[in-house]
Amino acid sequence: MNGTPGSGGGAAARRGGKPAEGQPVVDRAFALLAAFDSDHRALSLAELAQRSGTPRSSALRLARSLVHVGALERLDDGRYVVGLRLLETASLAPRGHGLRSVAMPFMEDLFHVTRQHILLAVRDGQEALLVERLSALDASPVAYRVGGRLPLTSTGVGLVLLAHAPAADQEHAIDAYEPGQGPVGIATAADLRRALAEVRRGDHAYGRQNGPRPLDTVAAPVRDGHDVVAALSVVAPTTGFTDAGYGPAVRATARAISRKLAEDIKRTAHP
Repeated sequence: MNGTPGSGGGAAARRGGKPAEGQPVVDRAFALLAAFDSDHRALSLAELAQRSGTPRSSALRLARSLVHVGALERLDDGRYVVGLRLLETASLAPRGHGLRSVAMPFMEDLFHVTRQHILLAVRDGQEALLVERLSALDASPVAYRVGGRLPLTSTGVGLVLLAHAPAADQEHAIDAYEPGQGPVGIATAADLRRALAEVRRGDHAYGRQNGPRPLDTVAAPVRDGHDVVAALSVVAPTTGFTDAGYGPAVRATARAISRKLAEDIKRTAHP
């Protein structure tokens, strides 16, 4: 779900373990940070170097600099973890915390009605980035986490975001689609194209994922007055799930968030 850790840094390594000629230090620093994921929250220097494709000596210098500015922290055992300075900076992102602060009151209302998983995501390239999740204690276990990445073609929020993405991005996803990537009923690239058209017509996506614990989802777009900036969804066990039951609530909540976003943008533009 989160892609290959440190994939951005692997290209930096060349024969002999030396970084690419002229590679900006900021790229190498981000390669180091990309080595962390939900399964690797604390890394030794050797692991940082290996997972980011960075020579050990360079990884040490970069890690020390990142610790100095608070982007990394060093534990007593010598391992590194992501620092609070990154959380502080990330909270300023308008597509992250800003969107979340507007959406949260409405998401909480939807959560109290459904008592299931409520997801809010934005598109980042060919993936959906989860910016908020609310879940009941007894809801079915899922692997979704805030800050995690979800495939556009196999999740409800992803299908909504892809359906409203630029045409070139849609075509890229359709061309790269392989059988089995998407929800039940989307077996081929042609099926995906039809599904995206249906999402635009109906202004929502409905999907079912098979597995040990089959899940259904219904998702709807969140707009800022004109453009689709996010997607909201409910994810619940297939048993007892009906689009008629959850769909209207999800669509109404997404519209309420959209109105609030548009009002805030208008007020900011014309104080």
